[in-house]
Amino acid sequence: MRNARKRGAAGNPASGFGTSAPGVSGDNSDGGYNAGMAVFSYIIGGIIVWSLIGWGLDYVWGTRWIVLAGALLGAVGGFYLSHMHGLTSSRKNAGEGHTASGPSQDGDTNAK
Repeated sequence: MRNARKRGAAGNPASGFGTSAPGVSGDNSDGGYNAGMAVFSYIIGGIIVWSLIGWGLDYVWGTRWIVLAGALLGAVGGFYLSHMHGLTSSRKNAGEGHTASGPSQDGDTNAK
């Protein structure tokens, strides 16, 4: 028997999965904490992986600077991935407009 919890609102199995970053649902209803953790994971993971690659190349070639270049490349790559997954952009709720940041819409009724 299939698990009913894995069905999305439209009846498709796991409808929110596979469309965004790991740990973040497709409808972005789980808040900013998961998105922040995904960004953190991308950046730290990139730093660790590319630092290890740089460390290995430093060991083979007898240099000492490639590990730092690898760490920088990993941080930039992790931020790039999180940006491409839409985790670093500012999101607005569906009902919000631009009126909260602009002048009031009531005209001169509050002027004295």
